[in-house]
Amino acid sequence: MNTPSAHFARRRIALHWIMALLFVAVYASIELRVLFAKGTELREAFKGWHFALGMLVLPLLALRLAARIGRPAPAITPPPLAWQQAAATATHLALYAWMLAMPVAGWCLRNVEGKEVLLLGLQMPTLLLPDKALAKEIKHWHELAGQAGYALIALHVVAALVHHLVQRDSTLRRMWPAARRGEAA
Repeated sequence: MNTPSAHFARRRIALHWIMALLFVAVYASIELRVLFAKGTELREAFKGWHFALGMLVLPLLALRLAARIGRPAPAITPPPLAWQQAAATATHLALYAWMLAMPVAGWCLRNVEGKEVLLLGLQMPTLLLPDKALAKEIKHWHELAGQAGYALIALHVVAALVHHLVQRDSTLRRMWPAARRGEAA
């Protein structure tokens, strides 16, 4: 008889942490661009990396969603309170919506700026025609959502640490790579 695992599958753990590192790189590339003068090659290179890395979120998000469908998360032991479970569900939904909205907004921004959109070297379709006024509006909302992303990610990390260090439940251990080492595959 198969007993449910206390941990996420290795692929889901790997995908989670790869995306976490990707978000660090996406944010770092846009934040570090300000170290270079406007119009310089290095500043433009950082912006280019920001966009290219941000677009990688889309296929990785598709993989995450596919891995999640039909595969319930391992149970948390001891089980969290109902309000904590509801808050976790709401935060995860917000994170998934954010992971979709940010690259799509970047894609739209590139379109309205009249720039090409590449994903893994493939030309992506044009979603919007060039429009300077719309570019300014999309950029504004993309930047606001980027700030919200900092808050969502911080909430996610703090909640995991509180569960691990204060409540001492299995929330973090389920997604921690080292937690699977002694478990049979």
